[in-house]
Amino acid sequence: MRITGDAAALVVGGRLDVHSAADARVALHHAVDSGEGDLVLDIAGLNAWDATGLGVIMGVHRRAGRAGRRLVLRDVPPRMWRVLVAARLHRVLTIAS
Repeated sequence: MRITGDAAALVVGGRLDVHSAADARVALHHAVDSGEGDLVLDIAGLNAWDATGLGVIMGVHRRAGRAGRRLVLRDVPPRMWRVLVAARLHRVLTIAS
């Protein structure tokens, strides 16, 4: 998994799973804590995520809300979109195309 960007926009690629969740959580929480406004997370390059990875996304969403920010997922791959719809998280998360 790789995360690049700053406190306003990040690009996530690779796999967001149990093996990368701790590192991803640290990087994403740092981005939330050190910025203002929307935090855009471009996940077009994300190949896969598991329940742990999805939990990281939801945790960042909650942390951003507590910080007065909004997490915005951008360029969600079709396979990930189906997971969000199946879990009804597309109603909770802000998703941009």
